[in-house]
Amino acid sequence: MVQVRTVNLTQLALAFDALVQRESVYQRVKRFFRHHQFETDLVAVLVTSWLDLGKRWVLCLDRTTWQLGRTPINGLVLSVAYAGVSVPLMWTVLGKKGNSSTEERIALIERFLRRFPPERIECLMADREFRGHQWLSYLIRRGIAFRLRIPNNTKTHNRQRNARLPVTRLFSIQSGETMILNRPRRLWGHTLYLVGTRAPSGEYVIIITTHAPEQALEDYRQRWQTECLFAAMKRRGFNLEDTHITDPDRVARLIAVMTLALCWCYKVGLWLNQQQPIVIKKHQRRACSVIRLGLDTLRRVLLNGASQTPQIRDWIHFLFDKKVIIANT
Repeated sequence: MVQVRTVNLTQLALAFDALVQRESVYQRVKRFFRHHQFETDLVAVLVTSWLDLGKRWVLCLDRTTWQLGRTPINGLVLSVAYAGVSVPLMWTVLGKKGNSSTEERIALIERFLRRFPPERIECLMADREFRGHQWLSYLIRRGIAFRLRIPNNTKTHNRQRNARLPVTRLFSIQSGETMILNRPRRLWGHTLYLVGTRAPSGEYVIIITTHAPEQALEDYRQRWQTECLFAAMKRRGFNLEDTHITDPDRVARLIAVMTLALCWCYKVGLWLNQQQPIVIKKHQRRACSVIRLGLDTLRRVLLNGASQTPQIRDWIHFLFDKKVIIANT
């Protein structure tokens, strides 16, 4: 995957150093994702041993979707915000299009809690799709702090007018301003703090939380790292949408392998950026992402593998021991 920068099976088959026909290699790759069974949740255990994510994690819950013909491919992904790009831990490939159900979200969080203690969770971030009484009840019962964005047309009680109003009516703010309501409000059967701001476009961003509302908006801003993750999984990295696999279990296995490749590139890129920071361009953005830096470096080594075997070995060892010295990068 690193060599060809895609998950497309035809392209993957071309990268194998095998003395057999390309079609034979292609069939082997197909059989791997069709028949090989492994517990994808163990990928989370592996990548958290590769990366120093800290003691407490800011989790992000979101979906990524694409179409193959008329077939929707819809992934519900739980990741942890880390150094600018969230790291995928667990995922469910939904055999449908549209929003996830509360049951599907709960099942994903329960899988996480079977591998990691709840004390690991600093808070959970999610966008407007992730709301509702049952979902909030579960998070509160499990003691999971959250910062969830809600739709602007969500209604809550206004005591002064004795009426239910859209939440945006409660925030008298201009673009760039932030406001915390002076008392909690009832939403979906729960008493919650509301924090709001307005983007430069004028759009409201309303966050609900059960505690520390003064920190909620700053925490929620970390959710953008999920967008960076999906970009790395797709057009700016491994081109996940190029796959012709549609079976949910096989897509889940494909994402597992891609996650290992992505985290390898990420760790390499972070180290290289520490040695020589990525150039900041005039528009104040990096010339390339950290993941892309690691991906390009590993591709260059792997595509010249015959002459750079020691470097390949060093970069593999680097996954498990960050003290390994990499020469001639």
